[in-house]
Amino acid sequence: MRLRLEFTTEPFDLDVPPGHAVAAREVAERALEAVDVGPFGTSGEGPADAVIEAVGELLRRTLAAGATRVSLQVNALPEGGGR
Repeated sequence: MRLRLEFTTEPFDLDVPPGHAVAAREVAERALEAVDVGPFGTSGEGPADAVIEAVGELLRRTLAAGATRVSLQVNALPEGGGR
């Protein structure tokens, strides 16, 4: 099974990426495929085990780096890819 993860960390700072946003990006780029980093959220996908493991690391690292909120959504992708 493949999963798609979308997440946002807060508080926002559009001038300089806060430490929690940098940590989130590092986790996503290392653990996920097809990563899309935007100013208000990041998404990526991968095998279920990799995404589930990335969620745990994402929460640990972003909260330790000062995030006050982490919003995330996980969707199961249909067999054969697609959204």
